[in-house]
Amino acid sequence: MIRILIADDHTIMREGLKRILEGIEDIEVVGEAIDGHDTLAKARLGNFDVLLMDLSMPGRSGVDLIRQIKDEMPKLPILILTMHEEEQYAVRAIRAGARGYLTKESAGTQLVTALRKVASGRPYISIEVAEQLAMSAMPADSDLPHTSLSDREFEVFSHLVAGKSITEIAELLHLSVKTVSTHKTRIMLKMERNTLSDLVQYAIAHKLL
Repeated sequence: MIRILIADDHTIMREGLKRILEGIEDIEVVGEAIDGHDTLAKARLGNFDVLLMDLSMPGRSGVDLIRQIKDEMPKLPILILTMHEEEQYAVRAIRAGARGYLTKESAGTQLVTALRKVASGRPYISIEVAEQLAMSAMPADSDLPHTSLSDREFEVFSHLVAGKSITEIAELLHLSVKTVSTHKTRIMLKMERNTLSDLVQYAIAHKLL
């Protein structure tokens, strides 16, 4: 039996995932977490085999949360389930220690297969993500400005180009407004862009939005 902890801040999504997994003989949902802090606390308790985790939750989340969980529980398989279809998000999540990456759109048809794969110790990623991982190891990839961003900067960048204000990002990531503003300044400098509009155009051009 594969025991699953679902970590997602949306009740409707958690209930939907449980319905998908209902009746699957070898899979059982044994717990739920509603934010980053709750996820970390329940991960420390153990009693499950796979963490099915949203990439964006209140509190500590994303790559930071993946890294901390893997530091404390290196053998725990993490399957990321996210709205982000872009391969760049997947590459960062996999590098941080996630064993698989699945979009919410494809969860209905691929979730069971993905859970079984990561539970058995195998990765679950798309061909596109595998290609991005290979390309990111090549020198040419470093020419793309967004690859120079730290994981936190990339997270802030993603929220900025999605239309969120600095205050909203600060609340979402549990950071101060000053810290987010500093990240924004560094992002602009590293990517050599002058305005938010420039960042959005870049994100669209490179399929990061």
